[in-house]
Amino acid sequence: MIEVGNTLVSDDVIDEQFVCDLTKCKGACCVEGDLGAPLLKEELPEIEKVIELVKPYLTKEAIEVLEKEGGYLLDEDGDYSTTTINGKECAFAFYDEKGILKCSIEQAHKEGKTDWKKPISCHLYPIRVAKLPDFEALNYDRWQICAPACDLGKELKVPVYKFLKDALIRKYGESWYAELEEKVGNQ
Repeated sequence: MIEVGNTLVSDDVIDEQFVCDLTKCKGACCVEGDLGAPLLKEELPEIEKVIELVKPYLTKEAIEVLEKEGGYLLDEDGDYSTTTINGKECAFAFYDEKGILKCSIEQAHKEGKTDWKKPISCHLYPIRVAKLPDFEALNYDRWQICAPACDLGKELKVPVYKFLKDALIRKYGESWYAELEEKVGNQ
């Protein structure tokens, strides 16, 4: 474990290798699981702002769910997540022409329609952040649907933290990432 600022970075984030391979997994992380994407409370206004912007990418069913239920829900544990369609697919996901699930929020961002890229939990995946009393713990989340990403990461020799450089900088800043790299290099 490496301590960087007020975070504890698990060894797996440093040692494991990972590069998303959407051609193989088809974006399964947007449809698998019990809930939608985890959201921070401060992201809720961003979700509200993008709903109208992303409708052109979405299916009629997704639009109906967002109009009826809104863009997020509060679970029994007091955590927020994106709304899903029938408890499965994230309501903000859409299939591209190759049958790959993609994020409508990220697509709107790429097209310059919003400054917000997507929920930070999605951007950071496969890292999951756990709140501790004095720290945030960054842990590598192993999931069978990501086996192709692990294979590609090993082939390309890209550690999780390097694959997620942009997301980690978005969340914690340039100086935090520089400190992480320095501490990894000193191991």
